[in-house]
Amino acid sequence: MADFLQALFLGTLQGLTEFLPISSSAHLRIFPELFGWGDPGAAFTAVIQIGTELAVLIYFRKDIWRIARTWVVSLFKPEYRGNLDARMGWFIIMGSLPIVVLGVMFKETIEKDFRNLWLIGAMLVAMGVVLGVADRLGRTDRKIKQLTVRDAVLMGLAQAMALIPGVSRSGATLSMGRILGYEREAATRYAFLLAIPAVVGAGVYEMKEINGPNTYGWGPTVVATIMSFLVGYAAIAWLLRYVSTHSYTPFVIYRVLLGGAVLALLAAGVLTA
Repeated sequence: MADFLQALFLGTLQGLTEFLPISSSAHLRIFPELFGWGDPGAAFTAVIQIGTELAVLIYFRKDIWRIARTWVVSLFKPEYRGNLDARMGWFIIMGSLPIVVLGVMFKETIEKDFRNLWLIGAMLVAMGVVLGVADRLGRTDRKIKQLTVRDAVLMGLAQAMALIPGVSRSGATLSMGRILGYEREAATRYAFLLAIPAVVGAGVYEMKEINGPNTYGWGPTVVATIMSFLVGYAAIAWLLRYVSTHSYTPFVIYRVLLGGAVLALLAAGVLTA
C-alpha cells in the first residue's frame, strides 16, 4: 500500500512539474530522497512521463492531427510542402533527433551519473539563471509561423540538455526560443509539440526496465502514470494562459531557491548524492 501512496504523490508531482520550466525529473529525484523513499529510478521517471505526454496528445489533438495529415500529404503532393503544418512536421522530426541520438549514446551515464544530486542542484540554479536572462533580454516579436529549420534544430539541441535532471526540457527549449526572439506562447507551444516524440519514445524504451532494479513495479508505475495524466492535463491549460500575460520570473526564483536548498542540504549531510 505504501508504494501505491508514494506513486500517487509522485504522479501528481510529475503532472504539476512536467510542463513548467522547473524540471520534473529533478523533482522526482529530490523529493523521494527527502522523504527517505530512495531514488525511484530513471525507468520509472521515463515511463510515468508518458501520462503527461498523453495529456499533450489529447489537448493538442486537433493541431497534431492537422500537422501529421498535412505532413504525410506533402510527401506526395509538392504543392503542400510550403504549408506551415507540413513544415512543422519536419521541424518536430529534426528537432527531436538530438535528444534521441544523445539519449541512446549516453544511456548508462544518464541513468547513473546524471542522477547525482550535486549536479541536479547546480543545474536547477544555473539553468534558472539562463531562463531568467533569456526571458528578460529575448525579443518577443516572432510567432510560431516564422519558425525556421535552424531555429527548430537549435531548440532541439536545447531540449537534449534535459537529459540531465535539473535542466528541464521545457525550460531549456523555452530559453532557446526566447533567445531566438519568439513570443512566450509560441515558444511554449513548440516546446510541447517537440517533447512528444522524445518523451513517448523514452518511456516506451524504458518499459522493459520496470521489473528490473527499480523501487516501484508495474502496479505503482501505472498508478503514477494515470495520476500524471490527470494533473498534467490541467497544468497545460493553466500554463498556456499564464505565459500569454506573464514572464517566467516566478519559475526562475523557484528554481534558484530549490537548487540552492538542495546544495545546502547536501553540504550539511542531510541529503546524500
